[in-house]
Amino acid sequence: MDHINKVSPQDVERIIKEDNDIEVIDVREDEEVEAGKIPGAKHIPLAEIPESVSKLDKDKEYILVCRSGRRSMNAALYLDEYGYKVSNMTGGMLEWDGEVIS
Repeated sequence: MDHINKVSPQDVERIIKEDNDIEVIDVREDEEVEAGKIPGAKHIPLAEIPESVSKLDKDKEYILVCRSGRRSMNAALYLDEYGYKVSNMTGGMLEWDGEVIS
């Protein structure tokens, strides 16, 4: 778990403004995402991550997001095992102060 890069919500906000190559993946459930998500984030519920692996680009970097940071860490660990470049947003959407869209 210590080898997964952790980024703060403030860093994620800065990163997505500066780097269009990094993709945010929101692993929350549908009803959680309906309340709002980070603009541009791709929604893949945690349970669907295993079947979605083949649709992700190993050359891209991904930041995983959930409500508090636990589920996204599990997703990050899973994707890391398959060779993806991943980071986990610490504190999740509970700590996100940036813009959200429905």
